[in-house]
Amino acid sequence: MRGVVAGFGVVCCLGLGSVGCEGSDAESREAPAGDAVRVLRETADVLVDAGSSKATTSLEMATGGTRVTIRGEGVYDYRKRLGRLKVLLPQDPAGEVVRRPITELLAPGALFMKNRGAGVPADKWVRVDTGTLSDGNLVTGGATDPFAAAEVLRGTWAATFVGRTEVAGAKVRHYRGTADLRQASRYASDANRKALDAAAKGFATARVPFDVYLDDAGRIRKLRHRFSFVNGRQDEPVAVASTTLLYDFGIPAEVRLPGDGDIYAGRIAEE
Repeated sequence: MRGVVAGFGVVCCLGLGSVGCEGSDAESREAPAGDAVRVLRETADVLVDAGSSKATTSLEMATGGTRVTIRGEGVYDYRKRLGRLKVLLPQDPAGEVVRRPITELLAPGALFMKNRGAGVPADKWVRVDTGTLSDGNLVTGGATDPFAAAEVLRGTWAATFVGRTEVAGAKVRHYRGTADLRQASRYASDANRKALDAAAKGFATARVPFDVYLDDAGRIRKLRHRFSFVNGRQDEPVAVASTTLLYDFGIPAEVRLPGDGDIYAGRIAEE
């Protein structure tokens, strides 16, 4: 299974892209009630109360003078900790390889991928234990699990209110701060504790700068993390930005996980 992680991680750690846009460059400075750090540490709980939503994700990384973006779109059930995303990999620059979208199912402790890797039958899934990934699947899958992204904010140790603005037509409050993955893992749900602990140890630094936009109900509408990891092929840390946009709260988000017979147990060919 390490071959799966290594092969997919090299491709999908090529990720930041901005999903959604702020509706106005001018932000009101009127501060909301409540301590910013406390408010942000509770955002994951607010999502659980919301139940479910649609999600758009983006990862972007600049490497070798090239900026590559990986985009995803799907739904997430915050109470069951289950999600489904269609992830679009960047096309081959030479145009010689047509990459099919990868379907990802996000579950507690596991990532399931279809259309992943040469040699995998079309009807089979590849399963990865997210607790074994050095980034806790915050980057490797090409999309950050929306609930894990929110639980990173449980480790918020410094934050400021920037102002009021809009994201995709929704009025929001913009906060900027830094979270610590070690602290986040201590307060995370059972579903993400092991993965965030792995990320705290595996990234170049456990400190994660972020910008987050909350609507009037306290729900995350947009969350942008900046991760730093060490690529095995180079000594300098690589900066990756992950952006998650959440909307259409409360929609049906049915996710059916594959059975044992649907999971591919063979070797994944390097692409």
